[in-house]
Amino acid sequence: MTDATSFAEYVVIGNPIAHSKSPDIHTRFAADTAQDLRYGRLLAPLDGFVAAVQEFVAQGGKGANVTVPFKLEAYALATTLTTRAKAAGAVNTLKFDGGGMLGDNTDGIGLVTDIARNAGFDLEGKKILLLGAGGAARGVILPLLESHPAQLVIANRTPAKALELVQQFQPFAEQCALSACGFADVQQQFDLVINATSASLQADVPPIAPQVFGVATLAYDMMYGKQPTVFMQFAAAHGAQVRDGLGMLVEQAAESFFVWRGVRPRTDAVFVSLRTQLS
Repeated sequence: MTDATSFAEYVVIGNPIAHSKSPDIHTRFAADTAQDLRYGRLLAPLDGFVAAVQEFVAQGGKGANVTVPFKLEAYALATTLTTRAKAAGAVNTLKFDGGGMLGDNTDGIGLVTDIARNAGFDLEGKKILLLGAGGAARGVILPLLESHPAQLVIANRTPAKALELVQQFQPFAEQCALSACGFADVQQQFDLVINATSASLQADVPPIAPQVFGVATLAYDMMYGKQPTVFMQFAAAHGAQVRDGLGMLVEQAAESFFVWRGVRPRTDAVFVSLRTQLS
């Protein structure tokens, strides 16, 4: 374990981990909420996640954020799971208390909060297209459904994977029309299009028709960077309003902070600071 984590009560665990902005975010949250909290990075071996967590807990660790590639292992390790963690099938937040280990997933609520509060986009009654059927998509479906959209279409390169998610989440759909299809099958216009694929990492765009976008459409990419992603550029070229996932990063962190400390930090100043660092 590194010196940076030897004194920390909270860490972000991943591999790689040096790039993580979580320590900066949570240190700012702690200062803004007058919480005495120390937060560091923990690089876990690819085959040593469980041992790294156990060592951290033994040294007095109270909580951890979990990032790539350990979210599934964190899910298996947790002794108690929240409803949203069970739905996501993955854990990005661990809380250690009294010998127990609570597993939560704050990604979905982070996305919804950024869209609804920060972007001012009311999800209720809207038609939503979710691109991708992997872990990133799975983690946000329940919070999206809880926002009461009129329609949620999950589109994926392999339609069968999208259909599996529809079947899993159908009990939560209530009044929402929940369906699955392949990318090429999407022809209608949507109010909100969310890119939960990894295409932006390869500077690529999911093969969807331009008519899914309109002038009132919000196109949201979970990825973020110094420049707009290729998905955002594609959507903007066809009239949509665009937003990247930096706000989701900050909001999911704020939810983790609340899980650990019972205090909900403000996020606007942290968001502005991170955006400035990227520019």
